[in-house]
Amino acid sequence: MHIIKPVWLTHGGEKKDFEVYSCDVSPDGSRLVTAAGDGYVRIWSTDAIYNTSNPEYVSKPKQLASMSNHSGTIHTVRFSPNGKYLASGADDKIVCIYTLDSNPPSHTSTFGSNEAPPVENWRTIRRLIGHDNDVQDLGWSYDSSILVSVGLDSKVVVWSGHTFEKLKTISVHQSHVKGITFDPANKHFATASDDRTVRIFRFTSPPPNATAHDQMNNFMYEATISAPFNNSPLTAYFRRCSWSPDGMHIAAANAVNGPVSSVAIINRGSWDGDINLIGHEAPVEVCAFSPRLYTSQPPNQQALDNQGHSLQNPVTVIACAGGDKSLSVWITSNPRPIVVAQEMAAKAISDLAWTPDGRCLFATALDGTILAVRFEDGDLGYPMAMEENEKSLTKFGTNRRGAGIAETTDGLLLEEKSKAGEIKGVEGRMGALMGDGHATAENMAKETPASSAPAPAPTNGTTPAAGPSPAADTQKTQTNGTTGVAVPTAPEPEKPDPYQAKLERLKQRPTYTKDGKKRIAPLLVSGAGGAESSLPQARLMASVSSQVKSDAPQSIVDLSKPFDGLPKGGLPALLFGNKRKLAQIEDDEEGHTEKRVALASQNGATPILTNTLDGLLPAQIQPPAVGQQPTPEFIRPAVTNPCMAISQLRLGVPKVRNLIVRAIDSTGNPTEPPGTSGDSSTSSNKNKPELVFEARNPSPASLTGRAADREPVRITLSRGEQPLWQDFLPKTALLATGNSTFWAVACEDASIYVWTPAGRRILNALVLEAQPVILECSGPWLLSISAVGMCYVWNIKHLSSPHPPVSLQPVLDAAIHTLGAHPAAVPAISNARVNSEGRIIVALSNGEGYSYSPTMYTWQRLSEAWWAVGSQYWNTTDAPVGNLQSTTDSQQDQQTKTAVSAGIIPFLERNTTNETLLRGRAYFLQRLIKVLLSREGYESFESSVSIAHLENRLAAALSLGAKEEFRLYLSMYAKRIGAEGLKVKVEELLKGLIGGLFEEEGETGSLRRLSPNEKEGRNWQEDSETLCGWSREVLLKEVILTFGKFRDLQRVTVPYAKLLGVVQDEHEDGDAMET
Repeated sequence: MHIIKPVWLTHGGEKKDFEVYSCDVSPDGSRLVTAAGDGYVRIWSTDAIYNTSNPEYVSKPKQLASMSNHSGTIHTVRFSPNGKYLASGADDKIVCIYTLDSNPPSHTSTFGSNEAPPVENWRTIRRLIGHDNDVQDLGWSYDSSILVSVGLDSKVVVWSGHTFEKLKTISVHQSHVKGITFDPANKHFATASDDRTVRIFRFTSPPPNATAHDQMNNFMYEATISAPFNNSPLTAYFRRCSWSPDGMHIAAANAVNGPVSSVAIINRGSWDGDINLIGHEAPVEVCAFSPRLYTSQPPNQQALDNQGHSLQNPVTVIACAGGDKSLSVWITSNPRPIVVAQEMAAKAISDLAWTPDGRCLFATALDGTILAVRFEDGDLGYPMAMEENEKSLTKFGTNRRGAGIAETTDGLLLEEKSKAGEIKGVEGRMGALMGDGHATAENMAKETPASSAPAPAPTNGTTPAAGPSPAADTQKTQTNGTTGVAVPTAPEPEKPDPYQAKLERLKQRPTYTKDGKKRIAPLLVSGAGGAESSLPQARLMASVSSQVKSDAPQSIVDLSKPFDGLPKGGLPALLFGNKRKLAQIEDDEEGHTEKRVALASQNGATPILTNTLDGLLPAQIQPPAVGQQPTPEFIRPAVTNPCMAISQLRLGVPKVRNLIVRAIDSTGNPTEPPGTSGDSSTSSNKNKPELVFEARNPSPASLTGRAADREPVRITLSRGEQPLWQDFLPKTALLATGNSTFWAVACEDASIYVWTPAGRRILNALVLEAQPVILECSGPWLLSISAVGMCYVWNIKHLSSPHPPVSLQPVLDAAIHTLGAHPAAVPAISNARVNSEGRIIVALSNGEGYSYSPTMYTWQRLSEAWWAVGSQYWNTTDAPVGNLQSTTDSQQDQQTKTAVSAGIIPFLERNTTNETLLRGRAYFLQRLIKVLLSREGYESFESSVSIAHLENRLAAALSLGAKEEFRLYLSMYAKRIGAEGLKVKVEELLKGLIGGLFEEEGETGSLRRLSPNEKEGRNWQEDSETLCGWSREVLLKEVILTFGKFRDLQRVTVPYAKLLGVVQDEHEDGDAMET
């Protein structure tokens, strides 16, 4: 071991050397950067430091560059792991980003200074403003995707490593934050603070064009470690912690073990530890793990296994230093330090930095000392190959593969076309940040002729099923859902913006001061006027979801705290809040009522309170009702069928109501009946009821003395105040439904009657084995679920059924098996509906969602709580997946006016989120998954569950024929498996998409014909030219362009790109230009 301390290696001043606060080594090991109290960031040549005593290096440059862009003391400097950037943070609250310019420096040293002329041209490209006090430490993720800064304002600020936009500000610490370190597996980072805690945060690397809105659910707090720091001193200038290169441990500075200063070694996953490095006489301010793993034997003498890996257990090396001016170096195979160097400087040591090869350690001190500790072979052990680091990190699911090498020019062309879409997205993002998004779009629309402008693929399934789709670059603008020349349409009158009207109302909102004077409250309006902002906002997500479809994995919702349905205080507290005070009652100055309520609450009782306008009042005993009473909503319970006594399933039969009302609007969609949605003048004309269907049950009074002789049920259909037709039924009505195609009523005697819109009975009464409990319709389809769990589906237009009646018993039995050992409510049907293809969709109260497949003759589970807590793609909001809607206008044909099954999968997933939150089941699942993530053997658990969730969504969308969702989920799935580098799945997906697209004419005769209950375009391997309503060629081109940027997949994707002509045209053009 040699200690090298060159005389020239300092931040020199006129009278004394300045305090040096930080140092770091570049990823290639050729540069050392230091920061000091003189406000300079200096970059030194490590070769010049190593060869200080060599006369040959006297004339070679020692200081490569110096930058003075801060107005105060610089506390931290860090190179990015990819070597592109250098970041510095200072007490001027600014973080500066530098990059090395390939051009030589255009200036010499500053006039009047003793600075050496710069050798390298490091220029400042960003000044990041986000802190309110000194910046104490910086940290880069190992893939350089994010930069995290911490400071004395108790904030942890996350910046994008690509655009340097602020992604998130985390304010969980209660005092100064003085240290940050990143997990080599790129899953966590840890921060150390003067609130005597180390906090762990979990993150997913954001994409290059990520925004703060996209990353709202990223960088989630996971754990707090406080035990080793309970009595730690608050006088330390830094708390620089470090993560071991194998990802297993965190070394936390400024810990205590009783009265003794120590370094706490924290275990990954459990986030606890019983190992302390003791020996320093003052607080340890900085720890630094060597970036390499070591072994006790030279590489040529190591015993290797069949795969060439070492059989010896690797050891890690850590260096510690602090206020006692001494340096200690420890290895995991030895309980005592192997190096202890005291009095290394005259003041406290402030920072440590290892070279990438692990052979040299640099240290800085507050007396201006900068020194290097050079280790010989065998001093610490023998560094192992970097493959051993990657091997040790694979158990945590790390994914830090290199970009690879493009093998052919076709691969480069495909990569260029693939990245063109991302570049457009980044340009649009920058335009939105600059406020010119709307103007640019309008100018493009005005300047670009419709005949020559290529348009993207249509968003709502307008490609015809017959014939191959035209190439994407020749596809014209489609205005009416058909391929061909755009049809000019009359300009539509501008619709009033509801947000603009709301803004005007807010501008005129009056407020009243204490003395009763009326004032208009000022409202901050942006400089863009009343127009909608082009930046992502929570309010705009629903409106822009059809245009902007985010496919980044959503962070899983934090369900670690169970939600037990209703808060304390019951339903009134849920509706009105639980912070209302008790009303002031006359003659109750001493608060007897309030004391009585508080006393009852202490004894475990829940006092009954009435929520009045004045506040909470104790409930009063009401007098018994006398005289004529209003008719209740229901008349009596229905008479159940005797078969329910021996049935495997028994569902609740609805009570007999005196009036059943259903209404539809002018488009045929169900809407609120008149008189139930408040003032009719405030309701929009769009949802105004067009037709109202009523079934009025008679009173229990008999007309002849016999109980069976009652008035018949009166059925009435009316438009506004005018009745259209009337009919009568002999039996009491239980349920009613209808649309613009038919109307149906289910009766107490288990019969169903159906009428046409004109009032003609289209078929005889349908008699079931038990009373219907659910009656739903969609288009020509009618769904009925009986009290014994049998599901019937009929096509009223064709008077047929797609399949025999099916029982709900498999669905409910499977749901019961998911219950725990403790008593719990039996799962119930929370929602049932039929889609536009006649498929039965059932949502249960335990969060699961099912669909019956008429081609497979079985139930299929489409959604469950397992995905909600395990998948990164679980969408807990209603946007963007939850708002998939048809984008067709009123001039399109009926086939494209209604999107097939649009919204079924988001509807079931929203039900899963709601039910798991209400039941509290997700709390235990969340705990289970947190335990699994830190166990050996489950390293790829989160990634595998996320991919499986996307495959589940894709299969469900294909089965249901959900056209819009299928294309969105296919794009998300392709991006994920491409990023993971799953070559087998990529090749299989491409083969499935190509299907029979390029089959020869002679081969088509041998292909399988569809069975009567199958639909075309619902099978990956069939010979149809469409898949789920989309042209296979269009889908295949999109997927190939998605895969094109991943070089390790180009050997698979380039042949498909050539087959479709994605890269052939450009290649031919290039050859022509060369000749």
